[in-house]
Amino acid sequence: MPLPNGGLIVETNEQYYAGAQGFVSATGAVNETFTSTFNLDLILGSFDPSQANYTLNNFKLYTSADDVTYTEYILAYSVTDNVITVAAALPANTYVVIQMKALDGGSFGARNATGETVEENYGGYAYTTITDVVNNFMVAYIGEGKLIPHIKRSDVIFHAKRGLQEFSYDTLKSIKSQELTIPPSLSVIIPQDYVNYVRISSIDELGVKRIIYPANNLTISPYETPLQDQAGQPTQDNFGDNLEGTSITEERWAAADDNLITGRFRDVNFAGFFDYFSENYGLGGYYGRRYGMEPQISQVNGWFNMNEREGKIAFSSNLLGRLIVLEYISDGLAYDEDTQIPKLAEEALYAHIIYSILSTRINVQEYIVQRFKRERSAKLRNAKIRLSNIKLDEIVQVMRGKSKWLKF
Repeated sequence: MPLPNGGLIVETNEQYYAGAQGFVSATGAVNETFTSTFNLDLILGSFDPSQANYTLNNFKLYTSADDVTYTEYILAYSVTDNVITVAAALPANTYVVIQMKALDGGSFGARNATGETVEENYGGYAYTTITDVVNNFMVAYIGEGKLIPHIKRSDVIFHAKRGLQEFSYDTLKSIKSQELTIPPSLSVIIPQDYVNYVRISSIDELGVKRIIYPANNLTISPYETPLQDQAGQPTQDNFGDNLEGTSITEERWAAADDNLITGRFRDVNFAGFFDYFSENYGLGGYYGRRYGMEPQISQVNGWFNMNEREGKIAFSSNLLGRLIVLEYISDGLAYDEDTQIPKLAEEALYAHIIYSILSTRINVQEYIVQRFKRERSAKLRNAKIRLSNIKLDEIVQVMRGKSKWLKF
């Protein structure tokens, strides 16, 4: 690939793939500067490995006299706006390398620049930032003779963030996932940036996902569990607040034998009979229970339910110790790195900002508002189609799977 030459790509191949950018000290003077051109900002907690903040760094700085043997530079330097300033004078023609932290530790020194900064940068070209969206919007739509004569930048940022938030729920589908193990408490804490779950699966020995279904009408985690007196009245503490006890419903659910729920049983008198049909016909012990079964209970993957009282997800007892993957969506605004917009949805976000601004202003004729409402809806549909990522080969595969032999 060519070197960056004024296009949207500003990183060299070495910067993108290896996470490294090299320089040569030309001056040999104090306070020499080296400017990083990575897509990512340099984060410096401390240059001194003995300091606790050193672990906050997302890069390491290396120097070499011959461009062969590199050692980490741990003398005083600072970072301001991605410009590294080395306090002491380096010998002239010293090779200097910025190595972003990578899973393999990088290619310089002791190869211990370990982290995930390089990998987090992969695929970043498919996204734009909310800052760029706001900047582009101010240039294209705001000003004399343009659609919106004047508006505060803070108002544009507000509507852009609200648009990103709404898009994240059903258009962008920015699905996050956590790999967890079910502890003895049979519950895991809801992630900090959680908005709603997509699916929860247990992982078997082959690494295959087995869908865990919501308990729905099987059980519930009560939001309040007030202690009652003999007359059934809730009791209060010295401050007048209801006293809370533990949930008996949750205790019974945690101790429940899932075989009594699914109807899966093994009679010792017919053990050989069940083994034969289980191995040869896949009955799995569901003797006499094939007709009229409820899909919710005719499965052995287990169940989960949301415990809003404790901010946790509770699981059935048969999942104790199992490895699970929790897939969920956030609103795209929890962290700075979340505020990225797929380029396939960028035009839809512009349309959303325009409609949001015009619909909240007085003296804007209704037909204009409705026009941009329809435009927003059309571009949002286009974004959904683009982001659905449906390929012709996948459609053909599904259709082939639906084909049946006709027997005469």
